[in-house]
Amino acid sequence: MDIQRGLAAGIGALVLAACQPADTPPETGDTSAAAETGSGTANSVSTDFTVDVSYHQLDNGLRVVLSQDHTVPTATVGVYYGVGFRNEPRGRTGFAHLFEHLMFQGSRNLPHGAFDNLIYGSGGVNNGSTRYDFTNYYEVVPSNALQAVLWAEADRMAFPDLDENQLNNQREVVRNEVFVNVINQPYGGWIWIDLPMAANENWHNAHNFYGDLSDLDAASLADAQTFFDQFYAPSNAVLVVAGDFDREETLGWIEEMFGHIPAGDPLPEIDTSEPRQAEEKFAFIEDDLANQPALAVGYHMPPRGTPEYYAMAVLDQLLVQGDDSRLTQAIVNEEGYASGVFGGINLLGNAFNYNGPMLWTVGLIHDSEFTVSDVMTTLDATIEEIRTEPVSEADVERARTKLLADFYGTVDTSTRFGLVDLLASFALFDDDPGRINRITEGFQQVTPELIRQTAREYLRPGNRTVLEVRLADEDGTTPEGEE
Repeated sequence: MDIQRGLAAGIGALVLAACQPADTPPETGDTSAAAETGSGTANSVSTDFTVDVSYHQLDNGLRVVLSQDHTVPTATVGVYYGVGFRNEPRGRTGFAHLFEHLMFQGSRNLPHGAFDNLIYGSGGVNNGSTRYDFTNYYEVVPSNALQAVLWAEADRMAFPDLDENQLNNQREVVRNEVFVNVINQPYGGWIWIDLPMAANENWHNAHNFYGDLSDLDAASLADAQTFFDQFYAPSNAVLVVAGDFDREETLGWIEEMFGHIPAGDPLPEIDTSEPRQAEEKFAFIEDDLANQPALAVGYHMPPRGTPEYYAMAVLDQLLVQGDDSRLTQAIVNEEGYASGVFGGINLLGNAFNYNGPMLWTVGLIHDSEFTVSDVMTTLDATIEEIRTEPVSEADVERARTKLLADFYGTVDTSTRFGLVDLLASFALFDDDPGRINRITEGFQQVTPELIRQTAREYLRPGNRTVLEVRLADEDGTTPEGEE
């Protein structure tokens, strides 16, 4: 349930009393079969395979995606709510993640701990995560436990147990996560919290989504109920089942267990748009725990799903993904400024599972003997070359092959979680889970000329934010010359 691992209008218990599901879960059957947790490799995946996709919508608006695959006797269930960091109200930073924790604290027919016991007792695993535009809950279980898991998720959707004690307990858990993962961690939230805050103008994209401690302390039970009422409901959710199951039987269970939950009210309107950035931004943070300076550069992405978006995905492969990438070659192998370069589109997920403004990011931790100017000179030269000089068709094809191998590797794992995540994202954001079988079309349309045009607009200095991590002296001051 940690943010680094990976929320829709609901109805109060009084309203839902008339549509309560059965008080006891269905039998999970023989518990000797353990859920698979291994993963396949991209090299083993044929790029011409087709994912089985069956798409339905219940009368209450719940979108249901079923994907049969009988190769492993397990089923993966994912419930995705269309609410994430961007939906948090002002003064309640970190609330989406805090509420994710609350949804694990029990429901009307499954008191605290019973949900986990149900999953683990069947030989399965479960978890959840909060991201920019969704919150998800998922389980991987033996196929004979699927009916019970669906019942449990329906009970959680309809009747979460929200009380003061659980709120206080989970507030402390989240506060501890903030200390462990950010405040007491070298480089902490540098690239995944601080950079978006510096790069974006709209508060919904630019606040501390892990949570300011004062905001977490101020969160009340009334806030939790309001958040649930606004965002947690069938009309703002997607349910995905992938794996070894009978389609008609499973759809019948879903209609029976979820179909009577009220749809919920219309979602509050939230403007998450960002203005076009015209001038380069610079920012720095001081890190008492870091032992080397660091540098992050974030460029605003083209809108998701556009030709330029697919071109940026290819540019990402060319510039930062893999030891043969251009920035790795220039910064690491040629100049020796750092031991590695990393980055990508959507560092808290992937290039597909978000639905708003996003950054393409480059990050590195460099030796203290080199200055930011040294590193930026090399980075700029590498970026400028790809903005002005044609990329060969062979380079484009190699990048496209790497990208598609990554994509197919994501969907072809025995846990099926990557598959469920993509199906849910395409249903939630595009109302089109079948897009998973057409994703290659966008990459195939990327040409060297489109790459050049995209790089000229989106990799210009005026579209980026440069964030330094500076070291502090033992007395806590910034070393001379770094002001």
